[in-house]
Amino acid sequence: METKKRVAVLIAEGFEEMETVTIVDILRRGNMVCDLVSLEGIDVVGAHNINVRTDLRFVQGVTDYDMVVLPGGLAGAMKLCSHPGVIALLKDRNVKQEWIGAICAGLRVADAAGLLDQRNYTAYPGYENRVDAKGNFADALVVVDDHLITSRGPATVYEFAFAILDLLGGNSAPIKDRMLYPDAFIRNGGNDHA
Repeated sequence: METKKRVAVLIAEGFEEMETVTIVDILRRGNMVCDLVSLEGIDVVGAHNINVRTDLRFVQGVTDYDMVVLPGGLAGAMKLCSHPGVIALLKDRNVKQEWIGAICAGLRVADAAGLLDQRNYTAYPGYENRVDAKGNFADALVVVDDHLITSRGPATVYEFAFAILDLLGGNSAPIKDRMLYPDAFIRNGGNDHA
């Protein structure tokens, strides 16, 4: 029996709900273990006052994961940036060449750990002007460079989550079909209004 791939999504109060929940949802649909890991308590409030229940707390340890993902939400990302344990985890994973994902403000955490140096990445528009990294910004929805995958923001989270699923050996095609992605948009010529 094949072991399921495991992904940890790190969050703190003020996280971006859409990015976080979409990643967890798509990876779980893809038959992967995807745990929400909180810096604070079990119940965490997002940037838009949506409360989520996490699977475990960071203090319980984040080991044996195939990927660690950093979602956006500026307030949550800044808390992750200032947590020495999170930065140490990311640096260790980087040295071991283990997968790390970051989207939107999650790039601030990746940058704080030195993960963008000498790498190609994408981020929320304008971030490339604020970041003091030695990497190369790419104007793309998703960028994979070595063992780092990055994406831009809430509207790109589907592409990001599907790319993570495929990178870890899953198959996003049947999930995209079941979710009508992007078929619903194509049929309407990119216009959601009938």
